[in-house]
Amino acid sequence: MKTVKTSSNINYTRRKFLGSSAILTGGLLLAKQQSWAAAFTELAKGQQYKVAVVDLMILKRQKLGAFQLTKDIGADGVEVDMGGLGNRVTFDNQLAQPEIRQQFLDKAKELNLEICSLAMTGFFAQSFAKRDGVDRMVQDCIDTMKAMNVKVAFLPLGVNSDLTKNPELCPAVVERLKLIGPKAEAADVIIGIETSLSATDEAKLLNEVGSPAIQSYFNFANAWDNGRDICEELKILGKKRICQIHCTNTDGVWLQNDPKVDLKKIKKTLDKMKWSGWLVIGRSRDAKDPRNVKWNFGANAAYLKSIFQS
Repeated sequence: MKTVKTSSNINYTRRKFLGSSAILTGGLLLAKQQSWAAAFTELAKGQQYKVAVVDLMILKRQKLGAFQLTKDIGADGVEVDMGGLGNRVTFDNQLAQPEIRQQFLDKAKELNLEICSLAMTGFFAQSFAKRDGVDRMVQDCIDTMKAMNVKVAFLPLGVNSDLTKNPELCPAVVERLKLIGPKAEAADVIIGIETSLSATDEAKLLNEVGSPAIQSYFNFANAWDNGRDICEELKILGKKRICQIHCTNTDGVWLQNDPKVDLKKIKKTLDKMKWSGWLVIGRSRDAKDPRNVKWNFGANAAYLKSIFQS
């Protein structure tokens, strides 16, 4: 199984670094945020850490317009949703149509953006442990990943398969992940699961599944909500078990204004682990105007880049 990696940090000149920092600082003080997206345009390629947004959370679920909005926000890429699930036999996935899929790939290339992952967010509301037809749903995602050359998929266990509240579901979840693992390995992709478990318990779960293609899609908010030390959780899971990171907290304030958040400490931990990959923004929206997408996601993208791409 190949490991998904990004290359090492690009080199700055002192002038470029100071210029980008100045633009960022000024942008955070201006209501129009006119310079945030431009401040880091040259920094995306070659970074140890890249920053993405979730198309669902920028209100562009599996819509072509998500790419231009992502560019305007100043992120390096976007996590594209597989579409709604509900009572359907599989996801409402428009990307299964070759012409639609090509439009997405062409737009990403045009705007110099990447699709960092596909997301099976339908499982937030549906039970991965109990729902019939899970094999087909995940296979459809894997097929779309192969067709689009996307290496990571997000699989949340959600409310109905919450293993902290419903530990009796753990054997069923493990069994299903064991069936999915070999399929993902054969396709050379990774399925990143999000659970409510502590890092210790999640590591045990992953060890029981026993596939390098089933990894942790780590969520900062889960750790903060449960009073856990993020840096310790990251170290327990280790570099090889973490495929991607949802790097925001629950809504209320931006990352830079959140007293729970110490991104500099987190970066030091990840640096020491030699981890590299995508930091994906989902929330941390300011409660004063949570639906103002550019304002909220632009601020969080700029702040993340000021820490992780400096």
